Amino acid sequence: MAADIRVRITVRFFAAARAAAGVESETVDLPAGATVDDLVRALKARGEALASVLARCSYLRDGFAVRDSTVELGDAQTIDVLPPFAGG
Repeated sequence: MAADIRVRITVRFFAAARAAAGVESETVDLPAGATVDDLVRALKARGEALASVLARCSYLRDGFAVRDSTVELGDAQTIDVLPPFAGG
């Protein structure tokens, strides 16, 4: 059944996102057809500290900047969570 199809996404957290998530990386199972927006919503539901950081983050999908967060994620893709960086 199509409703039972899931995708497994590797999420890698960097800097403040890593601190808020409490892990360097994790695997998230989502329903087929899930988008980056869906993934971010699921991650934000884990707590206010992480939600606050995620609101300011940018994302890479398999090494490329996410410009459209409504595009479907594929199985075994990697999402990098990048908070704003300071420095020069």
